[in-house]
Amino acid sequence: MEKIIYRNRRNTNSYKWDIIPSEYDKGETIPAWVADMDFAVPKCVRDAIIKSGRFGVYGYSFAGKDYYNNFIKWEKKRFNHTIERDWIRFSTGVVAAINWIVQSMTNPGDAIIIQTPVYHQFAESVKSNKRKLICNDLVNTDGVYTINFEDFEKKIKDNNVKMFIMCSPHNPVGRVWKKEELVKMIEICKNHDVIVLSDEIHHDFAFNNNKHIPTMSISDYDKLIMLTSSTKTFNLAALENSIIIIKDKKLRDIYDAKTSDIHESSGNIIGYIAAEAAFGGGEEWLEQVKSIIYSNYELLKKSLLGKYDKLTISPLEGTYLAWVDFGAYLKPEEISDFFKKKCGVIFNLGEDFGGDCKSFVRINLATSKKNIQTICSRIKQNL
Repeated sequence: MEKIIYRNRRNTNSYKWDIIPSEYDKGETIPAWVADMDFAVPKCVRDAIIKSGRFGVYGYSFAGKDYYNNFIKWEKKRFNHTIERDWIRFSTGVVAAINWIVQSMTNPGDAIIIQTPVYHQFAESVKSNKRKLICNDLVNTDGVYTINFEDFEKKIKDNNVKMFIMCSPHNPVGRVWKKEELVKMIEICKNHDVIVLSDEIHHDFAFNNNKHIPTMSISDYDKLIMLTSSTKTFNLAALENSIIIIKDKKLRDIYDAKTSDIHESSGNIIGYIAAEAAFGGGEEWLEQVKSIIYSNYELLKKSLLGKYDKLTISPLEGTYLAWVDFGAYLKPEEISDFFKKKCGVIFNLGEDFGGDCKSFVRINLATSKKNIQTICSRIKQNL
């Protein structure tokens, strides 16, 4: 069994660990915000990169057949999702792809709908490209989030929405959408000719009896695009290699024209090598990491709810991000300074995700048990 290696990432030019100076007067700040992991990548990935390093030539390259074959096999084995090689396209990252697709498949002023609270780059990709942002707020019932389908369809009709950017599993609320929820969303979009852009980058992180269902696997809707990557699953974000799946040839042609125009149709060889190795041999590593993440979630719940029973911690169905409402104990304007200065921990603030979430924080669980214990201890000392 492969050993999972925790790394101390301080002073490694880590965005997560080194970008924010500590304002905590009792010791080092612990960051639990940026959605990457503090674990060394699978041995098969390290070995593949070392082999490439020893070869030492990095001329113009392309993704080999095993890059595609390993990903296709991965999707079939884990999700029973059949993908054809011709459907697969490259991007440097899911966020980049969202922006490229917004730019090429909608026009300035067009309405685009998202489901808040949601990853902040969704809203940014709409606003920065001068599209009209429409929000379908998810319904929060004691920390469990569901979709207001009536509001979803009404806003699509009333605003002549052209695109829906969906998050599945949902970041930050941790939902893994059920089949009936996915089918209903796609049916509404199909009835109103709305392009569906499904961000499924966390698709390998589903826990207990929850099963991620690739949206494309349950619908023949031609205006459906899936975005995913090895970067979240195997902690390869800095290698900038993401996968876009476009079944419809007309939409593929539009995407190809866009990436050709901006000269971003292929990636770097190390990213290809790492993704190929990860999808080919990283499954055992992933399952162990998932066990650590869920154990950290249970530790967080037991530690905090044992003392603060009015906290709301949403069920972790998917992703490695806990969504916690501190509204019973802290005013929204107190949240940032309380955690950063009094507790010496950095979380993503709920207000960044849209919706009425100013009392919430998002906590990254993909770290060591010791870090989660220290985070909980500091909160309990100060709350």
